This record gives sequence, structure tokens and C-alpha cells, in this order.
Amino acid sequence: MYSTKKNVLLTAAALKAYNIRHVVLSPGARNAPLVHTLAIDPFFCAHSVVDERSAAYFALGLIQKLRQPVAICCTSGTALLNYGPAIAEAFYQELPLLVLSADRSPAWIGQMDGQTLPQVNLFASITHKSVHLPEVHVPEDEWFCRRLLHEALLALAHNGPVHVNIPLSEPLFNFSAPALPPFAPMEYVHTQSHALPGIGAQWLQYEKRMVVVGQLPQNHTLAPLLHAAGQSSVLLGEHLANLPGTALGSFDQLLASTPKNDLPGLAPELLVTCGGHIVSKHLKQFLRTHPPKAHWHISPSGAVIDLFQALTRVVQVPLHTFWQELTSQLPAQSALPPFMQHWHNQAKSLCTAPAQCTGQNSKTWGEKDAVGAMLAQLPQGSALHLANSSSVRQAQCFALPPGVEVLCNRGTSGIEGAISTAIGYASVHEGLTFLLIGDLSFLYDINALALCTPPANLRILLMNNGCGGIFYALPGLEKSSMLDPYIAAQHTRQGKPWAMAAGCTYMHAQCAETLAAQLPEFTSAHNAPMLLEVLVPHSKPSPA
Repeated sequence: MYSTKKNVLLTAAALKAYNIRHVVLSPGARNAPLVHTLAIDPFFCAHSVVDERSAAYFALGLIQKLRQPVAICCTSGTALLNYGPAIAEAFYQELPLLVLSADRSPAWIGQMDGQTLPQVNLFASITHKSVHLPEVHVPEDEWFCRRLLHEALLALAHNGPVHVNIPLSEPLFNFSAPALPPFAPMEYVHTQSHALPGIGAQWLQYEKRMVVVGQLPQNHTLAPLLHAAGQSSVLLGEHLANLPGTALGSFDQLLASTPKNDLPGLAPELLVTCGGHIVSKHLKQFLRTHPPKAHWHISPSGAVIDLFQALTRVVQVPLHTFWQELTSQLPAQSALPPFMQHWHNQAKSLCTAPAQCTGQNSKTWGEKDAVGAMLAQLPQGSALHLANSSSVRQAQCFALPPGVEVLCNRGTSGIEGAISTAIGYASVHEGLTFLLIGDLSFLYDINALALCTPPANLRILLMNNGCGGIFYALPGLEKSSMLDPYIAAQHTRQGKPWAMAAGCTYMHAQCAETLAAQLPEFTSAHNAPMLLEVLVPHSKPSPA
């Protein structure tokens, strides 16, 4: 029987999955759940060494002979400090030493409780990876714990020490768990060459294949390769993926409108992801609820990104290398497979053409209509910068004219810096640079118009509904009496004074007709920066 501590069970299961057999154990109360679980399982070859200084060097000797990772395990407090010299030696000898340290609950660090000190990242400068496992209480804790263990044990491939810190709260000594949980190792693929042997055959093992492309800069050599992969898979990409005419861009609306019972039929068996951030919350929820059998993430940096909680393989190669090698191994596709046909049939009825500003009913006209009208008139070769929150979500509802590059600060998805980024881009871009921005994001970065001279090719479409409208779409927040004045920050400010002070040509619109009259000049070449402010009534947005 094993310890009932779930992070201990997962740690032991992970060591078995990654074939780490030798463990050097030092005695202690806080690490007793770990020691008991590792020592009682016949898979492990357990060595008992009382002094942690000797235990760690003993492990180095095992590694030098066996040429494989070895784990050491100690209790909390100064016991971990005694590993220091051997960890430093392992770092400079490039030996795969796995440090497992028991720890107290974070609540008791610095409270004069016994055997406590700050153990998290204690050896950060001389380890390849340092993780702090959660105590497992809810399913998300377990997923997080598993992901951190994958990250740590994959890092041992870099030949150097790795530290896993394991907090354990009392009671400690319940040894009634009958078995370790299942734990499959994550595959790590890395090659310096252009060869990924067998990748095409592995791709074809799955009938239902999906490729999801996150944020990418415009790349005219990568896009055709992704298009080729899309001949035998469902290829999904938002505007930020910069794959016009290649990817299925209406998937967020498709998922939102599909009955819950029909969603499993849209789920892939193989998911391949690349690029940066995904905006769509519907896609994230869909793939987490209906996980694929296999998920490959193409990660040029080697980072373990498990956005959909189903990651099985990390492929550390350049994106161009992966897609070129894969597509070269795939046979010609004569007809759409049923899975792809199902997706495309579902999407046809939802595909939104570029919007036209034709004088919609003023009673129903709103910010989404204004956004669509402006996007429809973007000239070819222009760049579209999207501020975060409503702007990036509303733009996704419309198809874009060809040749428009889309950019957005989605690394952290903050509202700050959108004007500054667009000005910086426009200063070195030959074509027109458009910025779609909401009023709060505009006010947040208003100093940019004073501190950075707006270039003549900059066009700012300011959607001003007098508040942070996205907050009205968050379920439950409507119950707060502070929503209007403080959370959504309702206001009556307009952009004209700042635009004029910055030397921008200022225009404004309050209805479909006045916007239609302004857009031709706004979207054409001009010798001065422009700000077109659309004053729209607040409407509840649909979060993506």
C-alpha cells in the first residue's frame, strides 16, 4: 500500500513512466510519504544513505556508472541545503540528477515552524529546471501536477540536475492507497536535421486530424505548407494566425452554435498545434472537454505547452521544418475525408463575408457593425493592429480582405501599449497601419500620442461605448453594484482633444450612414495620421 498523498503518488508514477529506477533515500518525517512509496514499490532500486551530503554524491557515482538519471529524496529544511555541493557538481559535469525535496505547506514558511525555509527555486542557477508541485485537491491541481512532472523529467534530457519540490501537509502517515495512478510519459522529439522519419505514417494512423494554428507573423513560405497539411486535416486559425484563405476562421461561431450533443462528432483523434496564443474560449473548452487521443505541439523553443490538457508529444523543431517534412511524406488527397467534410459543411452556413456599411437600422446598429464595415474596406497590403478584449474578438467575426497582416499583443493579453505598438510598427511600415481599439485601451495608452509622434500612415479606429463593455459579458458580474462605476469604469470622455493635440486628423461617426461617409477617406492614402471615433451605444458582447 502506498501513501495517500496524491502528489506523491503522481511523482512515483512519473518516475516509473520515465524509467528512473534508482532512488537514494535519506530519512525524515516530512518526506516519509515519498520514502515509503518509493521503497515499497518493487520497480525501484532504493538506496538508504542517512547524510544528505553523502547521499547526493552517492547518486552521482550511480549516474557516472549507469549513465542514466538517478533520484535523491530528502525531508524539508536544511536537509535540502546539504544537497548543494553535489547539485553544483552535477550541473558542471552535466549529470542527470533528480532532486526530490519534501516541503511544508507554503502557509508555514517563515512562521518559525520547524524545519522550514524557502525551498522553491533554491538551486535555480545550477539546475536545468525547478518546479514546485501543488497539493492535489481538485482535478485542475492534478493536471497541473502532471504537467510540472512532465516538464521536470523531460528537462533531464539536457543532462543536468532538476529539482522537484513537493509540499506535504499533515496528516502525513496514511499508507492505504492500493495503487499508483496511470501516468504515460510525454514524448520529446528534437532533431537538428530536416528529417522526421515516419512522421507522415504516424499522422495517417488517425482518421480525424485537426491542426490549430495560434498567433503567427505573416509568413509567405509557411502558409503554403500549412495549406498542404489542411488538405488532409481540419485546419483552424484565427486572424492572428495570418493564414487568409487557408484556415477555417469561423470555428468559434461554429462551436458556439453547435448543440452540445453534437460536439463529440467534431472532436479530433489527433491534434497538432503550433504558433502562439489562441483567443477563442469556445475552442479551449471544446478540446478540454473532448480531448484528442494524441496532441503534438510544435515548439521551436522546446517549451511544454499543454493548453488543451491533452499533450502527448513535444516536437522541438522550426515550424517550417516540421510542416515541410510532414507534407512531403503525405500522399495526394483525392477527396475530403468524412471528418473534414463534416467540419466544412458545418462552417459553410456560418462563414461571414466582409461586412458592408449599407445604412443598417439605427436602432440595432452597434460597435460590431462598425467594426465589420471598417474591416471590409481595408486596402490590400495594409496592417491591422488589434487591441485586446472586445477589439480582437469582434474582428474575428468577419472575413478580411486579402493581403492584410494582423497583429495583436496576445503574449499576455493586456490592454496596455496598443497605441504605442501600432505607432512603432507604422514608423517602419510602408503601407497603411490600422489600429482597432476600444475606449479603455485607448485611454490607458493615451500618452503614446504625446510621447511618440504618430506617423502619417497611422489610422486609429476608436470604438467608444463609454465603458469596458467586455465586463458585461462575464456571467455573475452583473450582480455587483460596483460594475458600472468601478469594474466597467463608465465614462463620458471622447478622443477628439488628444487626437487634435497629437496632430491627427479627427473624424467621428454615430451611425451607419455617417461612418460610411467617413470610411473612404479614412482607408485611403493621406499625408497625416487619422483618428476616426465611432460613438456607439453600449451592447453586451459575446466573449470568444
